[in-house]
Amino acid sequence: MADLSAFPITRKWPASHPDRIQLYSLPTPNGVKVSIMLEETGLPYEPHTINIGKNETWTPEYLALNPNGKIPAIIDPDGPGGKPFGLFESGAILVYLAEKSGQFLPSDPVARYETLQWLFFQMAAVGPMFGQLGFFHKFAGKDFEDKRPLERYRAESERLLGVLETRLTGRQWIMGDAYTIADMSLLGWVRNLIGFYGAGEIVHYEKLKAVPAWLERGLARPAVQRGLEIPARPA
Repeated sequence: MADLSAFPITRKWPASHPDRIQLYSLPTPNGVKVSIMLEETGLPYEPHTINIGKNETWTPEYLALNPNGKIPAIIDPDGPGGKPFGLFESGAILVYLAEKSGQFLPSDPVARYETLQWLFFQMAAVGPMFGQLGFFHKFAGKDFEDKRPLERYRAESERLLGVLETRLTGRQWIMGDAYTIADMSLLGWVRNLIGFYGAGEIVHYEKLKAVPAWLERGLARPAVQRGLEIPARPA
């Protein structure tokens, strides 16, 4: 049985199955990337709900695994060299799990780097911009008298959707016929933008064709449906 005692986080969130990948997360757009990937690959894992509403990511135990204080993070009891390995940043986790499982990241070098470029596009652009639009449209930022920040993030989010629309036109997935970690990284964010954030109208989502069709295909996948609900939200 794997010994995870070197990781302080396991004292606050004990592992019932220490031989499985330990997932510390919440069903946010960033969190579901990893739960979807784990469901898609079939790698055994144990999810732990991290209540960000109670600032649990800022506890010493959590910060010992992720000093950036964000979800998700994982511990793989069978990491490189067979030793337990902790990892944070959802994009890095997706690449790690793809390489560990041999799935959802092409082996051909050209296709591999093309997939990674779209993963980084999500990490560097889509996530930050959609998240800021959500803040200024739905949360506390909506009460700001100055609407220039909202318009900035609205316009940039609409532009990014246009980039995705161009890429997906004539393609089933970001990489064509192959469903990859690039799709997994983006599905939760587009879903959140038009759903939870309620920003579909202001970014003119109804004018798009390829993106909505792609989102519908993605959300129809059983592993995606399961991953969107893992870990269970706090009661």
